Amino acid sequence: MTRPHVIARETFRALARGRGGAGAVAVLRAGQLSKRRLLLGAVRRAAEERRPRAAREADLAGTYEELERLRRHSRARWEAALLQPYVDLWAAECLRRLDADPDADGGGGGGEEPWLGGLAELLGAPGHRVTLEAAGLRLTLRIDDRGPYREAHGEPVPGPLGPGELRCWEEALGAAWRVLAHRHPWYAQAVAAGLTTLVPLRPRPDGTGVSSAVRRGYGAVGLSLPPDPERLALALVHEFLHVQLGALLDLVPLHGPDSGARYHAPWRPDPRPAGALLQGTYAHLGVSDFWRVERGPYAREQYAHWRERTLEAAGTLLDCGELTADGREFVAELRREIAGWGGGAAPV
Repeated sequence: MTRPHVIARETFRALARGRGGAGAVAVLRAGQLSKRRLLLGAVRRAAEERRPRAAREADLAGTYEELERLRRHSRARWEAALLQPYVDLWAAECLRRLDADPDADGGGGGGEEPWLGGLAELLGAPGHRVTLEAAGLRLTLRIDDRGPYREAHGEPVPGPLGPGELRCWEEALGAAWRVLAHRHPWYAQAVAAGLTTLVPLRPRPDGTGVSSAVRRGYGAVGLSLPPDPERLALALVHEFLHVQLGALLDLVPLHGPDSGARYHAPWRPDPRPAGALLQGTYAHLGVSDFWRVERGPYAREQYAHWRERTLEAAGTLLDCGELTADGREFVAELRREIAGWGGGAAPV
C-alpha cells in the first residue's frame, strides 16, 4: 500500500517563497514517483479488463515486468524511467480513452497520439544528453528533439536538430547555467534536482521567444532559444516554477474546482481562472526575484515592473474566495516574501 506523502510546514512555506531548494524537490519527486506507479497500475488493469487483445499487442505486461526488474535491481534507472516527463500524459490519455470508449482501437501505437503501445516508445525515447557544471552545481538535461508528446507544449516544434543546432543549444545552456549557478544558486539547486528534459520550440513568426511547461509533464520545459544567457536562465526559472507548483498541487490542493469566475492577470490581456492565476503568480515570483538579483538599469526596471504586478495578482488570489486554507497560507507567504524585498535591488 502506498503511504500518503506529508510535506512539513517549513518545507511548504519555503516552496511558497521559491526557496525550497533541492530538499523540497526531493519531496515532490517522491510524490511524482508514487503518482506514476499508481497511474501505470491503473492503465494496466483497465486495459487488460476492457481491451485484452490491445493490451497483448502493446505488450503492456512485458513493459511493466521490465520496470519491476529495474525497481528491484537499479533504483536510479527505475526512477528515471517512471519520471520520464510524459509518462503521466500517456497514462491520463489511456485512461480517458478506455473510460470514454472501451471498444476503441488501442493497439500498439499508430493514430494521431501514442496509445497503449506508447509507453515503451516513451521509455526508449532518444535524446541528446547535456551535462553542465558551474560553481560546483551540475545540471544534466536530455534535449528532446524527436520524442512523442513534444506538441503538448502548445507551440510548434522543429524537426530533429542537426549537430550545429545541438552545439548552439549546448553553448547557450552552458552560459545560462553559469548565470544561475553563480548568481541565483537557490534556483540552480532546485532546477538541477527537478529538471530532466528540454524540448526545443520554434519562436513565433515575428521572432518572439516562447516557453512552456505542461501540467502533466513533470521534469520537462519547452523553450525557443533566447538571444542571451540571462533570458535563457530566466526562462528556466520561470518554467521550472510552473513544474514545481504542478508537483505540489498533486500533493496539496491549493484551490477548488474551476468556479467559472475569471480574474485579471497583470501579465495577460485575458482574464484567468484562479488556478491559472496562481500558476502565473508563482512563476512571476521567480521572474521578480531573478531581476532583483541582476544588475543594471534594465534589471531594476524589470524588477519594479514584475514585483508590482506579482503583488497585485497575489492580492487578487487572496480576495477571490477560491483558495483552500493551504492555498491561502501559500499565497500569503508568497506575498510576504515579495513585500519584504522592498523596492530596491538585492545586495550582491
